[in-house]
Amino acid sequence: MRFAIKTRPEHTTWQQLRDVWIAADEFEIFESAWHWDHFYPLSGDMAGPNLEAWTTLAALAQATKRIRIGCQVNGMIYRHPAVTANMAATTDIISGGRLELGLGAGWNEMETTAYGIELYGLKERFDRFDEGMQAIVALLTEKVANFDGKYIKLTDAYCEPKGVQTPHPPIAIGGKGPKRTLRAVARWAQHWNVIVANPEEWKPLKDILVKHCEDVGRDVNEITCSVNVRVDPDQPLDNVVAASAAYAEAGVDLVVVNLPLDAPPSVLEPLAKALAPLA
Repeated sequence: MRFAIKTRPEHTTWQQLRDVWIAADEFEIFESAWHWDHFYPLSGDMAGPNLEAWTTLAALAQATKRIRIGCQVNGMIYRHPAVTANMAATTDIISGGRLELGLGAGWNEMETTAYGIELYGLKERFDRFDEGMQAIVALLTEKVANFDGKYIKLTDAYCEPKGVQTPHPPIAIGGKGPKRTLRAVARWAQHWNVIVANPEEWKPLKDILVKHCEDVGRDVNEITCSVNVRVDPDQPLDNVVAASAAYAEAGVDLVVVNLPLDAPPSVLEPLAKALAPLA
């Protein structure tokens, strides 16, 4: 079993977020660190602070040395895919080749309504996601990218300089939609992340992913499968260990441990020690 951490950029300060990631960088058991891509908090006072994803990710890339960095997950609707590709390439360079490119279709109606960002109906949103994926991969891998989609068009488009990782930073797609999301994972992702309640909910989703991979001629074992397990500050770490062990038995590759809001760096050492027997 492999492990990562995830911090919440809501109702916190840059200094607190940075210090936890710097501390996580010192524990080799944590292979990656993640946050989210939202403009509003997801809990508590919705008018409260929430740090923006890409600017903090670039700064965290500079603040850390070893740990891989990513976002669960960047909403495709928030930025034109060409903008996302350029940001990803630059952040991969800043990090020295440690970026995990998290991508999803987007869902937060409160944010999109407030900012005048079109959310689109579910079908069009996923059609746009599919086109955006193709455009991003083209920009990150081809010297000159051309794409003529219904919604996204690239004409002799450049994305220079390219990122450090080849052919591109690993793509992590988040979600559990059986038809569109898991098919997209099979086509483009090197990492699939899903939030589920338990291994029993995860197993049938993995079976669907296996079928999609067979349909596109892909080995499902090329894709890292991850789930999130939340640390409850009022419960012992034994609960996190037990949940991680159950997911490992089910076939999950990576557990992303969601830290409590404003967790200090000191939470990482006991967490690392508790998880070590499973690593």
